[in-house]
Amino acid sequence: MYQMRREPPNEAPHLPACNEAAQRHTLARGMIGLPTRSRWARTALGGAALFGVPPYLMRALGLAGRRKALAALQRRWAAAVIRALDIRLDIAGLDLIDPHESYIVTPLHEGFADALALWQLPLRLRFVARDELFGWPRLGPILRDTGQIMIWPEDGRRSYRELLRRAPTVLAAGESVVLFPQGTILGIETDFLAGPFGLARALGRPLLPIVLTGAHRIWEHPYSPRLRYGERLSLHVLPPLSAATCRASTVEALRREVQARIKGVALHGDLATPRRFVPARDGYWDGYAYRVDPHFPALAAEVARHRALLACSGPESAADHAENATEEGCQNVLYPL
Repeated sequence: MYQMRREPPNEAPHLPACNEAAQRHTLARGMIGLPTRSRWARTALGGAALFGVPPYLMRALGLAGRRKALAALQRRWAAAVIRALDIRLDIAGLDLIDPHESYIVTPLHEGFADALALWQLPLRLRFVARDELFGWPRLGPILRDTGQIMIWPEDGRRSYRELLRRAPTVLAAGESVVLFPQGTILGIETDFLAGPFGLARALGRPLLPIVLTGAHRIWEHPYSPRLRYGERLSLHVLPPLSAATCRASTVEALRREVQARIKGVALHGDLATPRRFVPARDGYWDGYAYRVDPHFPALAAEVARHRALLACSGPESAADHAENATEEGCQNVLYPL
């Protein structure tokens, strides 16, 4: 069991404060919400400067194959966004990184602000991103033109084949591959998937575990458009697992070890508070591929009951039948992850 800070009994952890101001002013077709007109104006001006020309420069450098120049621009751009949002970024463990090595980087995942912190690492990074992001009007062309790797999380085999096809070339060119092992931003309770660890073992590459917390507080999308200034963002690098260690271990052993190390640090209480998965607040995200870490048995049981109800009754009537249906009545139904 991870060493976790105790939550007050019978209280949902880290729910949004009810006294926060309503997001009355929006940007980006309602995707970004601000509480005051002055904060809206500051965000609009900063966004025009930071999201105007730089993304086009990134695309041009990516299409031209100028990977080192692209990495330098991404690092400077991310630092500028961090300053603009008054983010209090604390980083530790950079001395554990060999800047000449190519890693499979395995960070916790909470939101888009994760990339701002990861771009401060002394590495050239290639991100693995889910397919739907490549369809976004502004983000999709940037992902494609800068050579990020597309996967289909609900089709694990297809995704793993794509990783095996793309990753060797990226790693051989001196870049590291960022692969979020949770595959979701639901919260720290989601279980690590096997993909990053199978990839490291298959390709004989070292793993770089990253504890990354606090990003969910900066921009709450897709749960809310709320954008906050002055939030704390923590990035702590843990000791890498060598290529030899990855080769000598099973995929499951690697997955369990890295998950225990990362979550143990994240939940210890010294870093920014990690995001917690509360279905009553967030929904169950039916149709998305995720598992609940068995070290959180109460949540795992809750999600299992919900999925059993869906299998028995269908999504339209699951809530109506929640009090009458039982897990025993659905125990032979397999819910596809």
